[in-house]
Amino acid sequence: MAVAYWINYFTAVHDQEKVAAYAALAGPAITQAGGRFLARGPAAAVFEGAGTVQRTTLIAFPDADAAVAAYHSPAYQEALRALGDGAEREIRIVEGLPD
Repeated sequence: MAVAYWINYFTAVHDQEKVAAYAALAGPAITQAGGRFLARGPAAAVFEGAGTVQRTTLIAFPDADAAVAAYHSPAYQEALRALGDGAEREIRIVEGLPD
């Protein structure tokens, strides 16, 4: 299987404290599940679209199954409970191209 990427877009932040609580739990949950953070933060430039993405995170996983399993893991679900209604996001998992 090909490497897979978890792409997380924060489109709105309503409660920074909840986002911080989420991040404190989500980071370890994701790395424990085999994820490796490649990029995170605000966009360096926006060329198309509404430009509403406040923060993007890119995480590599060995394959799509590992990324999906990480999302459904008890540790990540705990992070989601901490986030609650603190932000609006979109998450996508895409497979990388073969070498």
